[in-house]
Amino acid sequence: MKILVNIAHPNIEGSRVNAAWLRALERQHNVSINELYKEYPDEKIDVECEQELCLSHDRIILQFPFYWYSSPPLLKKWQDEVLTYGWAYGAEGNKLHGKELILAVSTGSEAGKYQAGGGNHFSMSELLKPFLATSNLIGTVYKPAFIYHGALGATDEAIEASARDYVTYIQQP
Repeated sequence: MKILVNIAHPNIEGSRVNAAWLRALERQHNVSINELYKEYPDEKIDVECEQELCLSHDRIILQFPFYWYSSPPLLKKWQDEVLTYGWAYGAEGNKLHGKELILAVSTGSEAGKYQAGGGNHFSMSELLKPFLATSNLIGTVYKPAFIYHGALGATDEAIEASARDYVTYIQQP
């Protein structure tokens, strides 16, 4: 299975979790890494190139830190520009049908904050529903997200363990 990981972290060098995940991904032979902020520092997305990347892979991962209950802005722009009508959705927009979509998300807060009655009042599955709706629209198979909570207080050992778990998760059939 060919896996494409679109990493959308505006400061990967300053990241602990997403940077650890990236290092673990770099050792995988069937994983293509697409660092959106590195590739498009001017935010001018090469739509044709990005669509070709999606077409040439079986599983698409969107990896990002959770920003204001969503993704960083470049990933939203990527969605707006790459997942176009007539290509990804619409009467003839079937190019991604049957491909798998997985989110890999890190949060600064502990898991308990992301539940009914928690500090954020909503579960992660509720907060990530727009991605599920997008997956439904473009015809991808939405797989459960890989979520790492508590990045701000995590030990280096816990982060390295999460990187191993992440690779195992996205590689499973």
